[in-house]
Amino acid sequence: MIPLSTKMRPDILDDFVGQEHFMYQGSLLYNAIKNKTFDSAIFFGPSGTGKTTLARIIAREMDAGFYELNASVSGIKELKDIIDNAKTTFFGLQKQTSYVYVDEFHRWNKLQQDSLLKALEEGAIKFIGSTTENPYFAVNNAVLSRVRSIYEFKRLNKDEILKVIMNALNDTERGFGGLKLSYEDRALEILADMSGGDARIALDTLGFIIDNLDESKKIDNQIIAEAMQRQTTFYDRSEDKYNLLSALQKSIRGSDPDAAHHYLARLIDGGADILMIGRRLMVTASEDIGMAYPSAISIVTSCVQAAQMIGFPEARIPLAQAVTLLASCPKSNAAMLALEHALSDLRSKNIDDVPDHLKDSSYHAAKDRGHGIGYKFPHAYGGYVKQQYLPNNLHKQGVKYYKPTDNGSETSFKKYLESLEQKQ
Repeated sequence: MIPLSTKMRPDILDDFVGQEHFMYQGSLLYNAIKNKTFDSAIFFGPSGTGKTTLARIIAREMDAGFYELNASVSGIKELKDIIDNAKTTFFGLQKQTSYVYVDEFHRWNKLQQDSLLKALEEGAIKFIGSTTENPYFAVNNAVLSRVRSIYEFKRLNKDEILKVIMNALNDTERGFGGLKLSYEDRALEILADMSGGDARIALDTLGFIIDNLDESKKIDNQIIAEAMQRQTTFYDRSEDKYNLLSALQKSIRGSDPDAAHHYLARLIDGGADILMIGRRLMVTASEDIGMAYPSAISIVTSCVQAAQMIGFPEARIPLAQAVTLLASCPKSNAAMLALEHALSDLRSKNIDDVPDHLKDSSYHAAKDRGHGIGYKFPHAYGGYVKQQYLPNNLHKQGVKYYKPTDNGSETSFKKYLESLEQKQ
């Protein structure tokens, strides 16, 4: 049986949902596809966000040959055959460029990736690679230099997922528009919310439900919970998850580990995913712990990453460790307040230019403009030398943005900065 997510792939550009930061009517990418001037590109981002779908739409809009490979099961032999066919088409009577789409491109090693280079340079092929990994780390520089654009795909938001779901319910040819389905609107919203920005999960879950739903039943919250095998406690009332996340952070800020664990338990029991909890914990580590215990952000990030690798139910263990650490260590928001005050000044004051001695002096004629002259290199003075860093008017006002507290490790940073002020 063909999965619903496969059947519902849009065939035309205007039916593509999501990625509106680069794909919208009149955008450069949209126009490049419509004008048939689209070149090679790399798509990267999470699964279920439209990378393969957009690649297939592009090939269809280009009226070009299209070859699709998956790097996890295909290698140089398959690619060589495709390139040979593409060259025959390109250098023959047709003079037609072929598009080669390689899914999970990061799985190929350097030699395999480099096998594309000559065909790309000749123009026989245009390349579209998709990857869930950051291409600046996972793709060879030689390939990157020959690809015009790199597009980052983001998780679809709730409204976009809901639109995809409704398209499937109303489509009479590929979806369920011909069925008289009964459903609760709120249940579909919960499905969209619980899909984590992955359209594939949303559609395939919907397909599973409808294929196995008794005719007498309707799609409600209980059916969604059964299909997802997760609780929908706080998804029934959209504000609950934000209230629980807020209570978790405020309990940590108040150094109450018992309350913090209570709200962590309610989040987990309610069906919150690891990323939802993890993002809030990492923000808390910097916002509320800060310089009082600078290692908190590293430890919490490691706990969240470990939780993602392990998955539930065991993921609760590193999350509990992170919550315990944050709630039990010293607190300071001085670092965050320093930036907030600096941003406030930028919005409300007329700030002078960067002092000349701090400006870039690495280019020709910089000295003629007075840039870099008089700058004192602190390392040449044992690690510190007194000189002006703030713009002139802020320096004259004696502006102080960072005001360290006496909490935890921050007291040592405070004493160090105070000692520097005593030096001449």
